[in-house]
Amino acid sequence: PKLPGTIYTAAEEIEAAGGKSLPCLVDIRYEDQVQSAVEQAVQKFGGIDVLVNNASAISLTGTLETPMKRYDLMNGINARGTYLVSQKCLPYLKTGTNPHILNISPPLNMQAKWFKGHVAYTMAKYGMSMGVLGMAEEFKPDRIAVNALWP
Repeated sequence: PKLPGTIYTAAEEIEAAGGKSLPCLVDIRYEDQVQSAVEQAVQKFGGIDVLVNNASAISLTGTLETPMKRYDLMNGINARGTYLVSQKCLPYLKTGTNPHILNISPPLNMQAKWFKGHVAYTMAKYGMSMGVLGMAEEFKPDRIAVNALWP
């Protein structure tokens, strides 16, 4: 589905409401694009306080109906992309006063019903959730809160 508006119209709305924005066209599967966006944000805002990993690819299709190209897209964006963006932001989060990472990902539930019919998608989203568990513990000494939200 295509959402109305663009990153540029969203930036205009944020600024009209009194906020600051930096629209960046980024494909989070590409390390150079992520690194550039992070550097631009740090330059414009002076650091990074919060990272929200909201980018996601979804295909609620069964195993036989999910081509590998779609599988790779979901895992490249959901699990790998979340890991990559977090990794590039962490050096700046470490210097923050109240740093947070928030992943939009589900609670880990190993009941088969959460996998049936969309194994590839569940694997990709659970990759994000496993990142929460691991990074929360890994960066606890740095006072970086890492959590998940599943609306």
